[in-house]
Amino acid sequence: MQAPFDAFFLPVAGEQAGQRFCIFHPAHASTARGAILYVHPFAEEMNKSRRMAALQSRALAQAGFAVLQIDLLGCGDSSGDFGDASWQSWVDDVLRGCQWLGERVQAPLWLWGLRTGCLLAVDAAKQLPACPNFLFCAPTVSGKQVLQQFLRLKAASELASGNAKTILDGLRSALAQGRSVEIAGYPLAPDLANGLAQSALHPPTLTGASPRAEWFELSTRHDASLSPVNANALAQWTESGWSAARGHVVLGPAFWQTSEIEDAPALVDATLAALGDIDTV
Repeated sequence: MQAPFDAFFLPVAGEQAGQRFCIFHPAHASTARGAILYVHPFAEEMNKSRRMAALQSRALAQAGFAVLQIDLLGCGDSSGDFGDASWQSWVDDVLRGCQWLGERVQAPLWLWGLRTGCLLAVDAAKQLPACPNFLFCAPTVSGKQVLQQFLRLKAASELASGNAKTILDGLRSALAQGRSVEIAGYPLAPDLANGLAQSALHPPTLTGASPRAEWFELSTRHDASLSPVNANALAQWTESGWSAARGHVVLGPAFWQTSEIEDAPALVDATLAALGDIDTV
C-alpha cells in the first residue's frame, strides 16, 4: 500500500543554498498517469491556500498522479527569508522540483500553478527541454498588476488621510533605488518586485505536439463564465497553437483571500474530471 505522503527537505547548493521543504504524494497506482508539481501563490495567499492544496494533492494522488508540493525560497517551511528571494530564485526552485520529479516518476509532466504560481510555472517552462502540460487555478495573467495590488496594502491604512498616493510613490521609488520595502509583514526585495512586474501569462512557444492547459476560474455565481481578462488570455493561448487549452468555471469561493480558511470541493472534482482523459494524451 502506498504511503499517503512523504515530507522532506530538498537540499540546495550554490548562491541559493539551503533547504526547500517538500511534500510528495505518490500515485496510488502501479504506473503514474502524470507527474504534477504544485507552484504556490504569492505571500499570504500561500498560507490561505495550504488546505486546498493538500486536499487537491491527495485527490490527484488517489486518481493515479504523483504530486510534489514545494515551498519556494523564503516561503513556508523552506530556509531563507522572504526578503532573500528573487523571481529567478523561485523559477530555479520550480526547475529543481521538476528535476526531482523527473528522476523518480516516468510520466508526463504537469505544472500546477495557483494564482501567481501560474506565472512562475510559465517562466520555468521556458527553461525546460520540453514544454510541460499546465494546470492553472485562478491564474493571475499580469505580474505587474499583482505587484500594484500588493503595494496598495501598505497604503490602505492611509486612504482616509489622503496620503495613499504619497506612500505608493515612496514604495516605488525605494524599489527603483534598489531598496527593499516591507508590505503586510513581508520584506519585498527589488529583484523579486522587478521579476514579478515583468512576468505575464504568455504561452510558451511550441516546438512539437501541443501539450494540454487546463484553466480554472472560481465564482460564487452558478451562471458565471470566464472573466474577460482570463477569456482574452486563454484566446491568446489557443491562437498560439495551444489547441488543447480549455477554460473551466467552477462554483466556489476565492479561498486564497477569504478571511476564514475555506474549501472548494467543486474545484477538486472538476480538476479530476478534466484530467480524466489524460491516458489519451
